Amino acid sequence: MAIIRMTLDEIMAKPSQRDRAKIDATTEADIRRHMIEDGEDPDAPLPKRDVILPALIRTKLGMSQREFAATFGIPVATLRNWEQNRVAMDPATISLLRIIANEPKAAMRALRRAPAGKAPAVKAAAG
Repeated sequence: MAIIRMTLDEIMAKPSQRDRAKIDATTEADIRRHMIEDGEDPDAPLPKRDVILPALIRTKLGMSQREFAATFGIPVATLRNWEQNRVAMDPATISLLRIIANEPKAAMRALRRAPAGKAPAVKAAAG
């Protein structure tokens, strides 16, 4: 398949290949039935390991976006993109956030960063 460059206007002019009427007509009961047919349990809780929400982790730590970004060495714009679902997180990011969620102090030690706004601890020189 060849890659074709198109402007936004050209993309918008093309008819959608999705049947929006069918999507809009899909009910929660249909979705539930599809899950059962696919061998999934629609009543099962989401596994904790699958839910990684940067905003929730940041809020749990009581940090602003700027503080969280500075503490963990993440560009603020990147954090905002993750929180607003504009950019998908890659597996390494998900792993980092899982570590931060479960062991924030260990993550800060491993990254050798103090929480933003706090001076890093200075070890006294042996003398």
